[in-house]
Amino acid sequence: MSTGAPQPSPLKVILAFAAIYLIWGSTYYGIKEALTGFPPFMLGGLRFAVASVIMFGLCKAQRLSLIPDSGLWKVLLVGFLLLFVGNGAVVWAQQTVPSSVAAIAIAVAPLSFTLIDKPQWGVNFRSPATLVGIAAGIAGVWLLFRERLSVQLTDAGFEAEAIAIAVLGVGIIAWPAGSVWSKYNPVKLSNSANSAWQMLMGAVCFLGVSWARGEWDGFSFAEVPMNAWIAEAYLVVFGSVIGFSAYVWLLSVRPATQVSTYAYVNPVVAVLLGVFLGHEAFGWSEAAGLVVILAGVLLINWAKYRASGK
Repeated sequence: MSTGAPQPSPLKVILAFAAIYLIWGSTYYGIKEALTGFPPFMLGGLRFAVASVIMFGLCKAQRLSLIPDSGLWKVLLVGFLLLFVGNGAVVWAQQTVPSSVAAIAIAVAPLSFTLIDKPQWGVNFRSPATLVGIAAGIAGVWLLFRERLSVQLTDAGFEAEAIAIAVLGVGIIAWPAGSVWSKYNPVKLSNSANSAWQMLMGAVCFLGVSWARGEWDGFSFAEVPMNAWIAEAYLVVFGSVIGFSAYVWLLSVRPATQVSTYAYVNPVVAVLLGVFLGHEAFGWSEAAGLVVILAGVLLINWAKYRASGK
């Protein structure tokens, strides 16, 4: 049944999905390269500060409203969850774990969408395939990290890599939580302005923590290698301005679980770049974890497709 709402251009939808599928998959390698010159929170703060300025400038050029009548706090909350907690967890973890491993771990995000999206529980859990998919996702994470965790226990407890894995777990929850909240709590604001405010929120949080951690003490921009500058610029333009804006827009025109399918492709792109460009080790356990996680995600979305009757 038609709702009377204008339908988005199919080409625009395809291009937006291509952005979050391919560009976001490459940002894991971009983060790894940027970390060779920037501390983690400074990296995120500069990235989102510059990206927010660009987005506000674009909004101004298009004469779009920048401040909603109400609900700006909702936009800022989403920015905090997605960009500071969700993306920040990935940046922090990649100081320790390979970019390919971080990307595979984030592939669990669609499973988190299924568990967090309470209004859709009646649909999400209608088929046994969904439950099997969730179990497969958990098993895939265990396969992915079992060898790493087994060597991290010492007399002093967990070491850096195990902590990084735990931080990734927080990100896996925060990103879907922010996305679902955004879906069910829309604010009357253009997608460009929405993205700009979320990026500004991320920048403020990142830079505040960066200052508190003393990352600026003795830091010299002149000592940052060229590959880190190029990676940071790539993250700003492609990862944030193009990729994140496409994600925010897709959440407004497509179901959140459908948008979350970026996690099918991101790990594959990240693994290929990490192995062939970053020379990262990638063994059978990581490969098995990737296959099982993606199989679980596919099972869940197949169950939703069947339940929709399409």
